Amino acid sequence: MPLPPPLNVHNLPWLATLQPTVVQPTVVQPLRPLGLGANDLPYALPIHPNLVHLTIGLFVIAIAFDLVGALYPVEKRLFRFLALPVTRGGFHDVGWYNLLICAAISFLTVAAGFYEMLLADPVPGVRSAIGLDATTTLLWHGVGGVLLLLAIVAMAVWRGFQRFAWRRDYGRQVQWSYLLVGLLLFALLGLHGTLGAELAAEFGVHVSADQLLAGGLDPRQVLP
Repeated sequence: MPLPPPLNVHNLPWLATLQPTVVQPTVVQPLRPLGLGANDLPYALPIHPNLVHLTIGLFVIAIAFDLVGALYPVEKRLFRFLALPVTRGGFHDVGWYNLLICAAISFLTVAAGFYEMLLADPVPGVRSAIGLDATTTLLWHGVGGVLLLLAIVAMAVWRGFQRFAWRRDYGRQVQWSYLLVGLLLFALLGLHGTLGAELAAEFGVHVSADQLLAGGLDPRQVLP
């Protein structure tokens, strides 16, 4: 079977008028699966870090005010000198209600943390200042968050028994052992928070600029 003759552009004048279409490269913000943004989240700002700071602040205030209430006999002369109308029971009230709210908020903090951890896309090939990779850091941060949640809830239950049963008729509403455990949790919260800070600062988890730079894009051109 003979082959058809080659196509001659001169025999088709209209074909010669066609111009090739050149697509100009444009920088478009990449969307992750499920419509996620550059920070790997369906919303602009991560929720977990904000709730974490609220949780830590409430817990610190709770233990601090209970500690001031426990030491009130030593401090009451200073309060009188400063003309501050404070009472021992008032300090303990602040400690109790802050811890109660802290325990409730902690469930939302951990839930938001696990949701955002499942969507995390750490920058590859990076190790933290303490020598951990991203996966190990995420694992320790997740497990530690659950353990701290249980510890805060246990502290709230312990505090409730002291307030309403064990030390209801005492001026000092908390046990010294309770305050000691609370101070110990300060240190654990600080260590655990360091892992969370490393996830953002060193592995770029949910940091839009880091994710864009890792993908070879200029954040100044992509981000609004």
